[in-house]
Amino acid sequence: MQRVGVAGIGNISKVYLDNITGVFGKELKLTAVADTVFKRAEKAAAEYKVKAFSSAKAMAKSASVDIVLNLTPPKHHFDIGLAALSAGKHIYNEKPLCIKREEALQLIKTAAEKGLRVGGAPDTFLGAGIQTCIKLIDDGWIGQPVAATAFFMCQGPEDWHPDPDFIYKAGGGPLFNLGPYYLTALVSLLGPVARVCGSAKFVRKTRTITSKPHYGEIIKVEVPTHITGVLDFASGVTGTIITSYDIYSHTLPCIEIYGSEGTLRVPDPNTFGGPIYYQRFFSGQWSEIPLLKDYAENSRGLGLADMALAIEQKRPHRASGELTLHVLDIMHGIHDASASGKYCKIKHKCKRPSVLMP
Repeated sequence: MQRVGVAGIGNISKVYLDNITGVFGKELKLTAVADTVFKRAEKAAAEYKVKAFSSAKAMAKSASVDIVLNLTPPKHHFDIGLAALSAGKHIYNEKPLCIKREEALQLIKTAAEKGLRVGGAPDTFLGAGIQTCIKLIDDGWIGQPVAATAFFMCQGPEDWHPDPDFIYKAGGGPLFNLGPYYLTALVSLLGPVARVCGSAKFVRKTRTITSKPHYGEIIKVEVPTHITGVLDFASGVTGTIITSYDIYSHTLPCIEIYGSEGTLRVPDPNTFGGPIYYQRFFSGQWSEIPLLKDYAENSRGLGLADMALAIEQKRPHRASGELTLHVLDIMHGIHDASASGKYCKIKHKCKRPSVLMP
């Protein structure tokens, strides 16, 4: 069992805290929480009966913590991660692993030198939905995979997120904020990406927050908000991804995989469950496929639990630093390709993650 300290008691922390203390109680033990708004840390500490810290770096020095789970905004992922590794702690970052490739690579190298682990979100690819889809592809239900499409499009998070400003800064935008779910799913389904091209567009210079507690405040947009990418997988599959905060409605699927003998409609990669639909060529109709794996409910923390178990079993973990760096490289590559007008090779490689359960 690994002892976990959680940095950042914000919008996503509740489900992690509940799952660490509930679903994954055999693999993980919550021992500390930290937030620069100390009242948040104190409130969570009282609820879960753990120690509160006013900074993640102070928490990382605690003898009662083995893994620092970093749920802070992306701009803090590197500094907190490096401080935790320097204190001898494993780290697991929310997505993206870091804002810059160089920062992510430094975390991974530092961890390797110290015999520590780096992991990162998303871990939704380990859920019942995508794991079932992996089995269907590997068992030949669609024949040889040929192509894939992925779409995340909405009007933006400013109408529901309690603090959306950071989502329009470096490390944010639809590709860096939601793209990791889609790209990690595609890599788990089809293997790593070899090269990319793309087009990234700024649509509006400002956004108005309509959610509380910042209703009416103006956000300055600093990142592209409509991005289209083409993915050439090492396996020969060609993929397309569109992520946008400028689309108010659409009828496109989250992810579809097209094979030589059929098509697989993959569930929303921001969830752990279904539904899954399949159509055999010339059948003329879609069939819903039942989930064949576990973890169909909101199981955030599953990747962290797998990492904790992997540490004890001395085996690779699935939501790994290498996987998250590969996805980060893909996202930067799409932006770089848009700026240069050329294909961008993906330098940081990874292996297709192993299935969670045979």
